[in-house]
Amino acid sequence: MKRRDFLKSASAVAATSAIAAPAVFSPAKAQSRAETLLIVSESGPNNLDIHGVGTNVPGYEVSWNCYDRLISHEMKTVDGKAYYDKDKFKPELAEDMNVGDMSATFKLKKNAKFQDGTPVTAKDVKWSLDRAVTVGGFPTFQMAAGSLTKPEQFVVVDDNTFRVDFARKDRLTIPDLAVVVPCVINSELVKKNATEKDPWGLEYTKQNTAGSGAYKVASWVAGTEVVLERNDAWVGGPLPKVKKIIWRIVPSSGNRRALLERGDADISYDLPNKDFVELKSAGKLNIISTPYSNGIQYIGMNVKNPPFDNLKVRQAVAYAIPYQKIMDAVLFGLAKPMFGAPADAATQVAWPQPHKFNIDIAKAKALLAEAGYPNGFETTISFDLGFAGVNEPLCVLVQESLGQIGIKCTINKIPGANWRTELNKKVLPLYTNVFSGWLDYPEYFFIWCYHGKNSIFNTMSYQSKTTDGFIDGAVTAAATGDKANYEKDVKGFVDTAYADMPRIPLYQPYVNVATQKNISGYQYWFHRRLDYRTLVKG
Repeated sequence: MKRRDFLKSASAVAATSAIAAPAVFSPAKAQSRAETLLIVSESGPNNLDIHGVGTNVPGYEVSWNCYDRLISHEMKTVDGKAYYDKDKFKPELAEDMNVGDMSATFKLKKNAKFQDGTPVTAKDVKWSLDRAVTVGGFPTFQMAAGSLTKPEQFVVVDDNTFRVDFARKDRLTIPDLAVVVPCVINSELVKKNATEKDPWGLEYTKQNTAGSGAYKVASWVAGTEVVLERNDAWVGGPLPKVKKIIWRIVPSSGNRRALLERGDADISYDLPNKDFVELKSAGKLNIISTPYSNGIQYIGMNVKNPPFDNLKVRQAVAYAIPYQKIMDAVLFGLAKPMFGAPADAATQVAWPQPHKFNIDIAKAKALLAEAGYPNGFETTISFDLGFAGVNEPLCVLVQESLGQIGIKCTINKIPGANWRTELNKKVLPLYTNVFSGWLDYPEYFFIWCYHGKNSIFNTMSYQSKTTDGFIDGAVTAAATGDKANYEKDVKGFVDTAYADMPRIPLYQPYVNVATQKNISGYQYWFHRRLDYRTLVKG
């Protein structure tokens, strides 16, 4: 769509502030504008179902707003911003939660209904959680991160009472019930649209929402637009103020910025950092910047195959990364460095924390020669085109710097809709990506990204019994309250990860959101996506 056509279309939907004549204005139209939110972003969902194969990050946003979970998080204020409280929970579909020694029992809200009017029952909850632990891939691994692995753990007590039996003592179990994955699905509706080859109805829920959440998808054109409408029967919380969400996919960052500056768009959250800095300085928009909880942008290397199976090659790459150039030229300071820690810095019981590498081309060349590659080699560096605003200039800077030590990189741009699938094949030799652990604990990040056993985001194919032992030890120590061993194990897995360097942390990103001045209610969530339920358009 050309920019002028988009502006015309956007104006028609959201209406402009310029009223042509008094006859055009009416209280009903003013109310309509106040109750419709226009969001523009670089990329959109490739799947409406969080349980789907290869569902991308924008797909999380749909799931979060269209489906309920048993519980959610309370909010708190951090640096003047609304931020989820990782340690406090509130009911969503449940009206009551009773946590015992080895189980948790939930009483469901009796007036909860799916968007087609069907009552929500404990049978739907069980079917949904059974589905999550059975479909495989990311959803099943996410559930396993909280020791939720078997359908037998999910018990229907009666129509309005549901129990989760714990596989073991694990402090991640209850928090894991509040993430995006264990959403509650209209089981009878989906089963009607399932097939023998697709028993969980994944093809149906890829295109249709079947939840009880605050919003439902009214229409979706992949790569173009998602329209969501408020579910006026929602009982999971206070009824949202915004009745309709129009989410337009506008790949050009220049067009997104123009739409914001003209007042045609209400929110955008993936502009280049340079734009956020300039827009904040101009003062016409609200700019909210929040560090990713438990998250880093990194360079990953496939350590299973040559040449990155060689530790000295990986160390050479770590010494050849132009860290500060990336911070200055790509991020414009809107990130927290994860490099260049002092040589004598002690390892912290925390994550993320910086490693001790910094750019040193001479040292990188020497290490590459010691590894048996004095003349370098050729490879590819891949990135998610759905977030090209940061990824592309970052990869260009890395390509130029690695070229100085003889590593010739071809940049491989992977469409956002395909990124997760390609990444999870674990065949990309060199790539950049962001990972942010939904549960903000060091061991949780390392379970996902470094553990050698079925770890879906261990896209480096990294195997280390030592690292696995520290991760497993930290999980056990956390569950039993063994502080001394917990601290020892966290320091242990950080140290081994940085000694082996299968992935190179670059920085802790910020979530940057630009809104019109009349938009309020933004909250930062662990999934880094918008929660429409609290947004207000003045």
